[in-house]
Amino acid sequence: MRIVVSGAGGLIGSALVERLRRGGDEIVRLVRRPADSADESAWDPATGRVDRRLIASADAVVNLSGASIGRLPWTPRYKRTILDSRLTTTTTLAAAIADSPTPPAVFVSASAAGYYGSRPGETLDESSPGGSGFLSGVTVAWERAARGAGDATRVVHARTGIVVATAGVLKPLIPLTRLGVSGPLGGGRQYWPWVSLEDEVGGLVHALRSDVSGPVNIVGPTPATADTLMRGLADRLSRPYWLPAPALAVRAALGDAADDLLLIDQAITPRVLDTDGYVFRHPTVSDALDAALSARA
Repeated sequence: MRIVVSGAGGLIGSALVERLRRGGDEIVRLVRRPADSADESAWDPATGRVDRRLIASADAVVNLSGASIGRLPWTPRYKRTILDSRLTTTTTLAAAIADSPTPPAVFVSASAAGYYGSRPGETLDESSPGGSGFLSGVTVAWERAARGAGDATRVVHARTGIVVATAGVLKPLIPLTRLGVSGPLGGGRQYWPWVSLEDEVGGLVHALRSDVSGPVNIVGPTPATADTLMRGLADRLSRPYWLPAPALAVRAALGDAADDLLLIDQAITPRVLDTDGYVFRHPTVSDALDAALSARA
């Protein structure tokens, strides 16, 4: 396949590009500077500029662009950046696909588990309605923009969970754990929708190759609490897990981001991937931790 990828320089994007190239696919990366190699194409989503001939020649487009939600604090200005960075990129690609005389067969556009909001006591899948909160609102608008690609192209909303990787959720947790100051966040019983980096990439590749459409939860098949993930990390690093951070303290430190990132409770299942035959390499959060830390060693 000839696949155009935006956001190819990020954690997920770089791993996806490497995986696709190993499989023999031709990848063209969208960059926001002058292209300096044959596998790059310059674009400017702020003005809606992208090479329409490139889009018309592609078999698939993967959109992974968006400002990091891990950058803190979430000031009103940065909240606008989080939203706009997703809408401008997605709208630009969707419009180019919709206007193409030969549109790509599939448009896989990043989304997020944040769509569901915090839902204590519920088990969620792709049929569950959206929730409340800032990230839920962002994700609803993000997916609406992707649907602008039109009916001629299969559109997939890749609702990604927390990526268990040393450059993902573990990046801030490892140094805290090594310092011996790790412990339950807000009680630690909230479910985090985790996924290993390998299965994140595997889920995206599956979405490209199969005929699934609409929302696809890319999360691990065995729900795990924040406490399970963080205690598992402490055990593997041979460090104590003892210092609780009450919800009030987390909110005082992080503001709105606390409820959307750390205190959120989401027991999400990957029903579409399971039904479509995807086999997870790392079915438990313990497996994902082992894989992430062994890759780091």
